[in-house]
Amino acid sequence: MSGGKGAVGPRIRRERRTMAAMMRIYCRDQHGGDEPLCEECAALLDYAHRRLGSCPFQELKPACSHCEVHCYSAARRERVKAVMRYAGPRMLWRHPWLSLWHLHDKRRRVPRLEVRRRS
Repeated sequence: MSGGKGAVGPRIRRERRTMAAMMRIYCRDQHGGDEPLCEECAALLDYAHRRLGSCPFQELKPACSHCEVHCYSAARRERVKAVMRYAGPRMLWRHPWLSLWHLHDKRRRVPRLEVRRRS
């Protein structure tokens, strides 16, 4: 599930692990699935991983909820929000380190996207 161009750094890899963990919690509890994810959840996770790979901020990436750039389409953004609302509170018990890192990332300074001028 590589996405984007070239190698990704530790911040994006951790985001991918966090998203995968949330998706597993959500899919198992909401769709009654076990490993692997159901087709719908697997497709959403693949989409999220691809979007993380093309995030303009990469290693400076803030938490998505604080970001000025909306990388997801509106429909998928709503689906991801539903996953996060459900799985987020459960992450603390099932994946405490990922949860703590995510809380730390929410406190991260939000970088400004550089405006590119056409020549």
